[in-house]
Amino acid sequence: MTNRTDKTKLPLHNLPSLTKLDLEFKQNWLTIWLNQPETRNALDELMLEELTHLFHSLREAQNARLVRGISLRGRGGVFCAGGNLKFFQTELQATGDKQAIIAVSNALAELFHSVHTAPQFTLVLIEGAAMAGGFGLACCADMVLCMADAKFAMTETRIGLSPAQIAPYVIKKLGYAQARRLLLTGARFDGTQAQTLGFADFIATDISEFEKIEKNIKAQVLACAPQAIAATKDLLYQTAHADMQQARAIAAENFYHRMTSDESREGIAAFFEKRKPNWTIDPE
Repeated sequence: MTNRTDKTKLPLHNLPSLTKLDLEFKQNWLTIWLNQPETRNALDELMLEELTHLFHSLREAQNARLVRGISLRGRGGVFCAGGNLKFFQTELQATGDKQAIIAVSNALAELFHSVHTAPQFTLVLIEGAAMAGGFGLACCADMVLCMADAKFAMTETRIGLSPAQIAPYVIKKLGYAQARRLLLTGARFDGTQAQTLGFADFIATDISEFEKIEKNIKAQVLACAPQAIAATKDLLYQTAHADMQQARAIAAENFYHRMTSDESREGIAAFFEKRKPNWTIDPE
């Protein structure tokens, strides 16, 4: 497989100009930088739109097997401060327009769903802080890496709001009891505590260790068949909403398609021939 290093060759169609995001594409891995450091990468209406459009486009690109993994990270040493409160005050509270407020909430829901169900492997890298909606966004990913001194809190109740669209993803990530406590109290915790809670899969104490762990994660993902990852994510999503009988049927159908796929033929042949499968990439 040919490696792509030029981000202009990102295999996406009809992608508009991005003003809130910065993209890096190398060795079939896309890094999406939230690029509004002056607001600590707070989620406003345009950033929501750009992120959602990008993830929809990435779903279409999956068949090309060119985007194998996605990292989400924030410029300025902060991942995401949550929703943009100035936007909430001046655009939503000022008018009190029910349809406009519901539309923003639904836009958040669509973004979270798009990240959660992306066929590519998704990794969130957190420096500085991930608050409220930023924490919820991270809960949608497959894996989370954070700095030990990063700060976290779901602060909605402390400013009179509810954690409306993030709650289901926080519960899935942390479990009901921990999510309930943190959502209701807005309690703050750091990266080390986040790992104990089950939110952070890995923590690092300095940027060198941070980037080394990211490279190791990439190596693991790039050794896996991309369509097999997509099929496994689909299996996890579908069976999570099924009873045992339905889950059995879903799993059997999923297994059939994998067993008869070109990837599985290549993977099993590579095993017996004692070589790496043709999709393997060693990250630089």
